[in-house]
Amino acid sequence: MSSAEAFYASIRAEVDAIRDAGLYKRERIIATPQGATIRTADGREVINLCANNYLGLSSHPKVMEAAHAALRTHGYGMSSVRFICGTQDVHKELEARLASFLGTEDTILYGSAFDANGGLFETLLGPEDAVISDELNHASIIDGIRLSKARRYRYKHNDLDDLRAQLEQADVEGARFKLVFSDGVFSMDGTVARLDEIRKICDDHGALLGIDECHATGFMGKRGRGTHEARGVFGKIDIITGTLGKALGGASGGFTAARKEVVELLRQRSRPYLFSNTVAPAIVGGSIAVLDLLEASTELRDRLEQNTKFFRDGIVKLGYDIKPGDHPIVPIMVYDAEKAQKLADRLLELGVYVVGFFYPVVPKGQARIRVQMSAIHDESTLRPALDAFAQAGRELGLIP
Repeated sequence: MSSAEAFYASIRAEVDAIRDAGLYKRERIIATPQGATIRTADGREVINLCANNYLGLSSHPKVMEAAHAALRTHGYGMSSVRFICGTQDVHKELEARLASFLGTEDTILYGSAFDANGGLFETLLGPEDAVISDELNHASIIDGIRLSKARRYRYKHNDLDDLRAQLEQADVEGARFKLVFSDGVFSMDGTVARLDEIRKICDDHGALLGIDECHATGFMGKRGRGTHEARGVFGKIDIITGTLGKALGGASGGFTAARKEVVELLRQRSRPYLFSNTVAPAIVGGSIAVLDLLEASTELRDRLEQNTKFFRDGIVKLGYDIKPGDHPIVPIMVYDAEKAQKLADRLLELGVYVVGFFYPVVPKGQARIRVQMSAIHDESTLRPALDAFAQAGRELGLIP
């Protein structure tokens, strides 16, 4: 067997092993825009409970019209990177609007939030510096840290005593600059970082604080500004990364918001920014319209909060084990990967679109259905969804 044939045989064997272990991830195809209900490719109309469409803006008419307008006035794509000829006036407008919305001095756009994290740590930190990261941080944070030459420390999830210990260790080992970095909201559990306490710990140890706000920007806090607003430290976070691909319209694109000098250096040295095209004009136009909507009213985030409470209360009454909290991410714990997939399949048959999450997306033995609320849900969609969870759960022996 040639080396190429052996390579492909090895790949096939690995995929087969994933399938045999019950860990194979299947992509379901939908044939409509995101909404409270969607139609799958086989024609079924189902209640949609697994999109990151927190505020229901993925197909909002004002957002789509703004995207169409930007397409007409600014074209389809940039065809180049930012520093050559890939920056338009709308890109600068969106960056300024995001900085104001998030309480920072400046913002830099990236093609994705993964790129924002991927281009952050390597640019700002050297081998004499330290980055201290929550052990459950998103994969993009982990990969971004790996790309840097900074010393790496991990603290136990949401364990602030361990955070202090790691900072002290970094001091003992002579770190020049220290950056503590955490998800604002952890995407698999819906856990909200205790940023008020973390900020104080950072101040006590002379450390910077950065957060990833992908599951927070637009709806966390009274005005939807994010986890830092919800925790009372708005304007006191050194670095914020986030996405345009979830609550802020749901298309694509990411950003880093920080002090002006930080953003300036990222524009000069951050590799994903320098060597990849930026966000398309239509998405930029739509994102500006999203900020117009969010700054004019908190109606959408308020409705999302109400829907979240209604569903969380209902699923607990059915007897399901869920991760506690008040975030619109509702992790319904099944623990076994195969059972999680069976539950998702049965719910789809009953008209509810959800997805099972299991290793390596979550740790082994922590399989779950991750339900996500949206502002476009209401009791007419959530009550039938709860009924389906009741029927499927009893059939599979997951609830009494």
